[in-house]
Amino acid sequence: MTQAKIKPLSQGDWDIATALVWRVFLRHNAPDYDQEGIGSFLNFISDEHLRLFCQLEEFRMYGAYLGEHLIGVCLMRCGGHVSLLFVETPYHKKGIGSELLSYVTEEAQKRGLKKLTVNAAPAAVGFYEKKGFTPTGPEQQKDGVRFLPMENLF
Repeated sequence: MTQAKIKPLSQGDWDIATALVWRVFLRHNAPDYDQEGIGSFLNFISDEHLRLFCQLEEFRMYGAYLGEHLIGVCLMRCGGHVSLLFVETPYHKKGIGSELLSYVTEEAQKRGLKKLTVNAAPAAVGFYEKKGFTPTGPEQQKDGVRFLPMENLF
């Protein structure tokens, strides 16, 4: 397993973080979506409101680094919703996603939250199940984006 340093990202890291998310999405998630879903996802990560919510700390984005190289990101809404958990392809199955998820879980617990939620992409459901998340309903689709709502109580 690769040991990464996890830390909050600054606004200066925004563009490199969203570029990482887009690269990984195209490779691993886009095959599960139609053109509408791919466009909706791109609109979500490039929406200036998302950046503003991070600036206002309504959402917090965390990064996994090997040295100075950003290899993974995770965004958590202050209410405990995990979004945009993406790891560069060469680091898949090396524990980076688990480290990011553990970090945001600790952050949520420090804030007094009792659970994390996620809308898991089809390709990520197995990962979240291994981390203790369970479905809270059937698979859904919104604006072409497929997801399974899940939660992890702690």
